[in-house]
Amino acid sequence: MNNNKLHILLALAVLICLSFSCKNEKNGNLAAVVSKIEKPNIVVIYLDDLGYGDLSSYGATELSTPNIDALANGGIKFTNGYATSATCTPSRYALLTGMYPWKNKNARILPGDAPLLIDTKQQTLPKLLSKAGYETAIIGKWHLGLGSGFVNWNETISPGPNEVGFDDAYILAATQDRVPTVYIENGKVVNLDKKDPIQVNYKKNFEGEPTAKSNPEMLSMKWHHGHNNSIVNGIPRIGYMQGGDAAKWSDIDMADHFLTKAQNYVKSHKNNPFFLYYAMQQPHVPRTPHPRFVGKSGMGPRGDVILEADWCIGEFIKTLKEENMLENTLIVFSSDNGPVLNDGYFDDAVEKLGDHDPKGGLRGGKYSLFEAGTRVPFITYWKGHIKPSISNAIVCQMDLLASLGDLVGETETTTDSQNILKTFLGETEKGRDHLILEANSKTALRSGNWVLIPPYDGWPLNKKVNIETGISKAYKLFNVVEDKGQKNNLAETNPEKLKQMIAIYESEKFK
Repeated sequence: MNNNKLHILLALAVLICLSFSCKNEKNGNLAAVVSKIEKPNIVVIYLDDLGYGDLSSYGATELSTPNIDALANGGIKFTNGYATSATCTPSRYALLTGMYPWKNKNARILPGDAPLLIDTKQQTLPKLLSKAGYETAIIGKWHLGLGSGFVNWNETISPGPNEVGFDDAYILAATQDRVPTVYIENGKVVNLDKKDPIQVNYKKNFEGEPTAKSNPEMLSMKWHHGHNNSIVNGIPRIGYMQGGDAAKWSDIDMADHFLTKAQNYVKSHKNNPFFLYYAMQQPHVPRTPHPRFVGKSGMGPRGDVILEADWCIGEFIKTLKEENMLENTLIVFSSDNGPVLNDGYFDDAVEKLGDHDPKGGLRGGKYSLFEAGTRVPFITYWKGHIKPSISNAIVCQMDLLASLGDLVGETETTTDSQNILKTFLGETEKGRDHLILEANSKTALRSGNWVLIPPYDGWPLNKKVNIETGISKAYKLFNVVEDKGQKNNLAETNPEKLKQMIAIYESEKFK
């Protein structure tokens, strides 16, 4: 065969392949084509306790969040986006494993010295992306446990994020209000002086160590409930800690610290596809805005740290632009659960709230089975690839595993995660049909326009934080499209729908 004929045959082969690609694209299989052409960087920006109504793009009028709004206005703003759970550890577990957290009896709010919650043999989002050739990193809050029992904070801590799929991990172990108040990089406490070893205990204080109760004069922030143990930087914490003075973080610099780490990571990894889980600490307590943001919101520290988080995100996006990575980076923005005002400290969150509604018209909040516990801001943004729109599809963070796996060509998953990639990319308005939601190990159902909350024993009001739990001894049934605030319980007046929802709930829960 001469060269001319060979060239003609090769050209025909290319045309045939392109025609199939175009056909697939027209049929809605854009993801399959994209995954063959390029593997975008993937960034999940995850806030902590941010409510559905805390952003101006989601209706807030008393706070302005222009940088997050730019993502919402330039991407897909989901109005029915969910965390799986109304508290942090379970939602983070679901995000990274694609599993319903209520299936794991240990997936509850963990103390700072808890063992690793994720089994190192489990399939995880970073493992899946690593398999597809991605470099993976977490920067920020972890709160999924470390080690396999007793943790020696003065040696390499394992297992942890590195053992469940992250190549790089720069974290705080649990939450900002829990000890140990140190950063951990790939299993080692940062700036640790071995001559001043760290000890942590969640049951008993160390002899001679001051606490919020014994030494209130040392406090710069007054505790309301629960946060009355060791004092670090004038802030009372949950749990007791001794030693590690050189390694202790500066609370007011935490946002800047994590931002710099995230910026440096993308700069140093721009030559290969990467997955970055940027887990910000705002607006979780203790709310410690940098002095640049103190008083900026007029709502006290809670409002200030939301503005601080928005600024950080703006600076991070600016870095992606400067490094010419924005067009090849898929960004997912969300929160681990709904809002709470007074969650352990007196910080004027209630007193200075004014006309702001963190719930955005929903009912409940953090810890609650009502919608404000789990329905959160949810945005997907990919410049030049996702057409700006507002979607009413039901989507869940748990579904990122299967969906992103499809995007990068890894479709073998063994989790509860559903592949709704087309929804996340804006190719369809169809999302999940059914979703089990969870708060403190109790579950509810979102199905279509409806929410079912089964009967439970317990308190209808969490008095410490003044949030309705959704718990009662009778079924509750709401059409949350017509009744966003869940004011009208239709369980008695619509028995046929109630029966149908109970059947769906039981089939989903026990399948």
